[in-house]
This record gives sequence, structure tokens and C-alpha cells, in this order.
Amino acid sequence: MPEGTVTVAGLRAGSVPADTEPEKAGTPGGPVPSGACSDTRREIAFHGERSGRAPLTWGQRAIWHAIRRTAPNDHYFNIGRVLPLADRGRPVTVPEALGALARLTERHESLRTRLLLPPDGEPAQSLADAGTLSVTMTRAAGLPEAAAEAEALLGRLSATRFDYAAQWPVRAALVTVGDRVTHAVLVLCHLAADGHAAEILVRDLRLLVRRGSAGPPPASTPLDLARDQHAAAGRRRGAAALAHWEAGYRTAPPTMFPDPCAQPRTPRFWTGRLVSPALARAVGTVAAAHRVSGSTVLLTASAALVAAGEGHRTAAVMPIVGNRTAGALRDLVSTLSQDGLFVLDLAEASGPREASGLAEPHGPGEASGPAEPHGPTESSGTTEASGLAGTFTDLLPAAYRSALRAYRAAVYDPVEWDALGERLSAEYGTDVHPYCCFNDMRLVERALPEGPRATGAELAEARRRTTFGFPATQDRVACRYCLHVTEEGDALAVSLTADTAYLPPEAIQAHLYAMEELIVASAAGTPPPLTELRTLLVAAGGDRP
Repeated sequence: MPEGTVTVAGLRAGSVPADTEPEKAGTPGGPVPSGACSDTRREIAFHGERSGRAPLTWGQRAIWHAIRRTAPNDHYFNIGRVLPLADRGRPVTVPEALGALARLTERHESLRTRLLLPPDGEPAQSLADAGTLSVTMTRAAGLPEAAAEAEALLGRLSATRFDYAAQWPVRAALVTVGDRVTHAVLVLCHLAADGHAAEILVRDLRLLVRRGSAGPPPASTPLDLARDQHAAAGRRRGAAALAHWEAGYRTAPPTMFPDPCAQPRTPRFWTGRLVSPALARAVGTVAAAHRVSGSTVLLTASAALVAAGEGHRTAAVMPIVGNRTAGALRDLVSTLSQDGLFVLDLAEASGPREASGLAEPHGPGEASGPAEPHGPTESSGTTEASGLAGTFTDLLPAAYRSALRAYRAAVYDPVEWDALGERLSAEYGTDVHPYCCFNDMRLVERALPEGPRATGAELAEARRRTTFGFPATQDRVACRYCLHVTEEGDALAVSLTADTAYLPPEAIQAHLYAMEELIVASAAGTPPPLTELRTLLVAAGGDRP
């Protein structure tokens, strides 16, 4: 995993036994660390080069819509990082670390940008050229205690929502042992940064601490990007992307989870988390064998299992797309991620076809660019799975092409996206939205180690190390199925946050174990037939801890 610790508020790092009640998100677990009662504050002044106002970028609009749908539990979207500063190089003093935080705020305009909420009109962004930032200071007795204090600070600072109009979109803290700084903690508002941007900030803060400079300034800014997107060329590109969405909506069921199947729990949304070294090895093996990325393997498995579980022939999933392939955007600290639309007809994709002869670029998909407009087709509605042939791995060539189309059509105005959904919902007489999302949060995929591929016996042995738990709950999430993929050492950590009215806790567990079984069996050379995926869901997890 990249240096630093990632936290999406509500997804805790530890695993809890499957038969225990999960913690409610935002509630600290365990004893209160000593620093919780002895924090102090230091104010740092920053002076940027300019101020200004602009509309929200499309990425900001997208996350603002999600924040409003999730409030008051929108602390769920906070992004946290811990940067160790005592593990290498010379000791860092408090003045050095505070100065680096000030320069970081000056370098990246998004950290000096707040939300404007006019009584009448669209929200906008307001960039300040100067101000002060409050930094939390916590002392620790030694290095082991300092690491624990940093994690505790991360949890506390992540557990409350931002005041988007009044507060700076970053919370900063330093942990010290004696007169030396051992850790820096950053918690970011999702309006200011996405996961990739958070890694840029960790990198730049490290360079500013160690070298006093992070190099040339970023090539673009959120204000510049907003003006480009709202200009004529940007709107044409957005319209082309929405044409892809309309075509996809018209070929997929209106939603992937149409009917509640259980009495919802309280809190209503539960997160199940599976950590599997076997899955990490298996994903790499299947990806290499079929010349696709590991992200595509996981996305396809998720889509196929959801479709099988709900009796659909066609799956519709919304992958979170990074939108950073353009050179000027690669080092931009902002929230660029938006939903894509991945549509896969399982019967068509698994039928006879010619090999594509194409290899997918390595790593999670972040392709961007205009999508070809598609003409509308008749809605298929919700269809019981029928006519399925072949196995899971037979889906991968078509899934690869569908994923690329989704990545290319993930830059659009969310206001117009909302209007499209409302228009189609009125036309169909039912809500049109997949309510099914996929977020591969890894910035890169590790290359498969050289040498012989793992055997079925080796993968079975690795599965003995699989762990599962329900680490968190939420009162409100604006989705019914949210899958997150991260790494934990040599394992993949896959978290599924679901609405328990549609996926009760036992179904959450079954989906995650079925995904592991599906991909591990495929890596071992025995990919399950598509006709058996529903049976796999029923059986998965039945004899697991």
C-alpha cells in the first residue's frame, strides 16, 4: 500500500469476528489514548498567490450531491492519511513541520478553498489567498505510543463532518516525542481531494519537510478546471458522456436491487470486510492469463454475482473513475473522481465471440475522454437470468471493453446527470439508478511475482488466512451496494457496505466469500459456470467463521 494510512470514515482498519455486532461509525473503540485529553493547538499562517471564485468542478458537484444525500453522516466521505516522520532521515522539529504544513497549504489551492452556498443559485467555490490553519499537537512518551496516538488522532479527526462553508477543508495534527515530530496526520474534506490527491499531499508534505521544496507548482488548479468544464468544449464532452449513460440505462434493468428482502437492521447500513491473501494472488493470476487488469477481474466478479443474486441477465455497476489520464491533472489536488457506468450482458458476453487481441493497460482504470454517442434502445427491464453459457472467465474480454467505455464516459455535469435520471425515471415509471457501486481504491496494482503460478493447493492453503468481520455501520448511505478494494500487506481487503433491507448481513458475508471463491477457482483453472453463480452465493460462507 502507498506510504501512509488511508481511512474512509466508517470503514475501520481492524477485523471483528463475524458473530459480533459491528461498531457504529464514528464511535471510538477501546480506551481513550492519553493524547485525547492533552491536545494543544498551534496556529499557522499561510499566504497564497491569488484568490478567486468559480463554479464547482464536476467532480466537486458529484461529491457535493453525495454529501447532501448522506448528511448528517457525511463524515463517511472524509479521507485520512498518517505520514510517519521518524522512520527515516534526520529528526524533524516542530517549527519545520509547521512550516511545511503552511507551504503545503500555499502550494495547493484546494486546501484554501471553501464552499459558497448562495440563498438562490448553484453552490460555488471560493479561494482565499491568506488565512490561518489550526494544527492539533499531541505528545507521546515514545515511538510505539506515538504510532498509536497518530492512529487515534486520525480516527477522532475523521469522525466529524466538515462545515463546508466556514472551515478549511483540511484538518492537520502533529505527534511529538520530546522535541521531535514523529507523525503528521491529515484529514481531508472530499470536496478538496480524492484518494489520489491525498497521496499527492502526503508526497509533497514529505518533500517539504525533508527538502524544503516539492518542485514546480501543479500544472492546473480547481478554479481553472471549473472554468474549462463549464465552457463550450467541456459541455460537449459532458453531453457525449451522458449519451453513453442513457444508452447503458436503456439496456440494463432500472436498478440492480429492486425489492427489499428483509427487515432493515438498526443502523441500516452494515459494512462487511474480507481480508484475503489468496484473493490477491488469484486476482493477479486471472488478470495475467486473460490480459486484463486486476481491477477488471474484481469489477466483473462483483457485477456477475450481483446479477446472479438478483436474477438479472444484465449487470449495471457504477465504478468510481479517477479521471487523471490528462497530464495537467495528474498532480492536481482536487476531487476529480466521478461515477462511470459499466454495463455487462452476461449472456451476450459469455457467448461465442472472436478474440479481441487487445490488452488492457495495467492498473486500475482511470481512462478519460469523450464517449461515442449512442442512440436509445428499448429498455430490457428486469429479466431473469437465462441463456447463460460458459464460465466466469469467458466474461472478461467483453467486460474489459465495457470497463474502458465506462472510464471514458465518467466526466460530465452531475446536474445534467440528475436530469437524465429524472427523465428516464418518469418515462419508466420507476426509479432508474443501479444503486450498485465499485471503488478500487488502490493507486497501482502490484505486478504478479515471477515464477510458477500458484497451484490450487497453494491457493487453498492461503485461504486459511482469510478473515472476515463486520467492522462498522452507518445510519444512512446513498446506495444499496458499495464495494471498496484496498490492500493490506500481501492481502486484498474487500469491504462491502450494503443496505440491510436488500442485503442482510448474511448476504453481505456470502457476496464477499463468493467473490473469493469465484476468483480463486478461476485462478486454479476451474472457473465456475455462470449458471452456478447463484448457487455459489447460497453456499458461500456457510461453513466459514
